[in-house]
Amino acid sequence: MKCANSWNLLHPSDDRIQFDVTPASANWQYLSYRVLHLRAGEEYHHGTAGDEAALVPIHGAGVAEAGGQRFAFSRSNVFREMPHVLYAPPGSAIEVRATEDFHFAIGSAPAEGRYPLRLFRPGEMSSEIRGGGTATRQVNHILTHPLPAERLILFEVYVPGGAWSGYPPHCHDGYGGGAHLDETYHFIIEPDNGFGFHRNYRVDEDFDETFTVHNNDLVLVTKGFHSTTVAAGANMYFLNYLAGELYDEERAIPPFDDPQYADLKERLAEMPMALPVARENFEPIER
Repeated sequence: MKCANSWNLLHPSDDRIQFDVTPASANWQYLSYRVLHLRAGEEYHHGTAGDEAALVPIHGAGVAEAGGQRFAFSRSNVFREMPHVLYAPPGSAIEVRATEDFHFAIGSAPAEGRYPLRLFRPGEMSSEIRGGGTATRQVNHILTHPLPAERLILFEVYVPGGAWSGYPPHCHDGYGGGAHLDETYHFIIEPDNGFGFHRNYRVDEDFDETFTVHNNDLVLVTKGFHSTTVAAGANMYFLNYLAGELYDEERAIPPFDDPQYADLKERLAEMPMALPVARENFEPIER
């Protein structure tokens, strides 16, 4: 497991914590992101202080207590079930106890306390199929507008083997007049020996980084246009947390597409070529 970004590799001292991203460690302003893996019976205490927070189960089962309420979580596999998402406002104390091994994420961002403690259920979340051709993927809006939050935006995305996501590449770092958002990509790949690639780049400066991503890797989008693909023979899931300048209903504003490729959005389904090509006489060879 690793955290991939161009500035630092994160090595949390607590072995229950897989990733611990803060504005200071990521060199950005808004988003904090932590991933934990508790063994059955272990507990984790999280204070939100001046932030709002959202907890997303990844695998296993546990209970969370906050604001005098108790919430049970159980998720067998991210490819089989949608999550229940716990939203907590600033000033909350969240106590999590694993009833079996419990793998979960909790991310936060500065907030004023506009919205109360709440559990979002799968039936409240919308889903869509985006793109076309080899850029077809499923996007589950697990905490996006109109689901209420101040700055947090959460997606779960499913990418079939050999396909692309975030294509055309898009950005949310202020380029093109858009708003700035910090973002994390947490990858789950099935089977777990599969892999993919993630690229962050700018068109107006010398910034271009590409990561090979494996099961349970994390990539930070600190700036730039970005897109992701998974190799054939594996399927990819990733959990996105975003937070930044967009506030409340503004969270519905879309990102800015790279002008070099923006026109592809309307032509993706037409792009794959039919094989064979450039052959007058074609005889298949069995292998």
